[in-house]
Amino acid sequence: MNGELRLYNTASLQKETVGERELGLYVCGVTPYDTTHLGHAFTYTAFDVLVRYLRFCGRRVTYVRNITDIDDDVLLRAHSTGVDWKELGDREYAKFAEDMRRLNNLPPEVEPRATGHIPEILRITEELVRSGLAYEKDGCVYFEVKKYPQFGRLCRLSYVAQLDLANERGNFPADPLKRDPLDFVLWQASAAAEPRWESPWGVGRPGWHIECSAMALEHLGPQVDGHGGGSDLIYPHHESEIAQSESATGMRPFARIWVHVGMLRYQGEKMSKSLRNLVLVRDLLPRYDADSIRVLLLRHHYRDPWEYTPDQLDDAAAWTARLRAAASRTRNGMGDSALAVRAALEDDLDTSGALHVLEEAIDSGDRDWRAAAELLGLELSDPRLDHEEMKKALGWRAPFHNGGGS
Repeated sequence: MNGELRLYNTASLQKETVGERELGLYVCGVTPYDTTHLGHAFTYTAFDVLVRYLRFCGRRVTYVRNITDIDDDVLLRAHSTGVDWKELGDREYAKFAEDMRRLNNLPPEVEPRATGHIPEILRITEELVRSGLAYEKDGCVYFEVKKYPQFGRLCRLSYVAQLDLANERGNFPADPLKRDPLDFVLWQASAAAEPRWESPWGVGRPGWHIECSAMALEHLGPQVDGHGGGSDLIYPHHESEIAQSESATGMRPFARIWVHVGMLRYQGEKMSKSLRNLVLVRDLLPRYDADSIRVLLLRHHYRDPWEYTPDQLDDAAAWTARLRAAASRTRNGMGDSALAVRAALEDDLDTSGALHVLEEAIDSGDRDWRAAAELLGLELSDPRLDHEEMKKALGWRAPFHNGGGS
């Protein structure tokens, strides 16, 4: 059974068909210093539905979601709290993984850590230096963006707009070691008390962008079928990934399709760790069941930015309770609602439309509702049961396909 999925490609600004081949998907994961807010949940639930759909269609998927465990933000938080940076990352990532599990998001096949890929990072950086696209100064290595004429093709921003946005997102334009304010760091000399690794340029640590290139290339090869994350990563992170990856491998494009999830806003601003306007999943779960939170997220198309208000979650919980009650009166058996949900998802992951199809199926007594709900990661069982009891009560089976790596 093979559906024809069409996803919006940020690189082409149009919907494109995802081919019939095995698929490698790389999604930028969390920087584990304070997790998990509702914006994280929106992003990773969208990709969870994508993976569920592909496996339902019999597609072999390798889902890779990285852990940015060495980063300026991690080190700053560790320093300010007096906690060892590795201990901080391990603790916060464990919280994130548990939140994802409780939201019924399937775990990726591969969850690489940046610190586990230092040799790969060094190899790519050395290649970029050899090719003349990167330069070293006082133990730091920078990618020289003006030597890569295609830089900016994903974000479609002018040089001035790129510089303004990069500065908002952590760029240091006055760095005296740079040839150009927009050049970005591949390797940096470690400050005192910072973690460090040996390199051809002295002890140091990797820059942010090169970490994802190294992990994606290592686990999915020189060309990635699908690459995604939040839309705030389009620039500078994904733009920089493209430049350094394609320069190092000669493979164009680095990713066949770029998939970006819209930003979640709260109290008038983007929900983010830096702004501290967070709605944390672990604070919601004691008051709302996982299905209700997923319904709230899936009511919004993954590409659309939206503003969260608590009444939206109350409404989602009421809708979920009504659907759960209706489903409890419908026996399991044969039906075609799973195929109808699949058809909705084939149009650029129309999860809102898929929820409507599921509602109609349950209200009409379609006995196939469990398979349809499973495509959306919903269980619609009594939320008072624990996860294992839910499986038994629903006659749960493994999700569609084992999703082994390619």
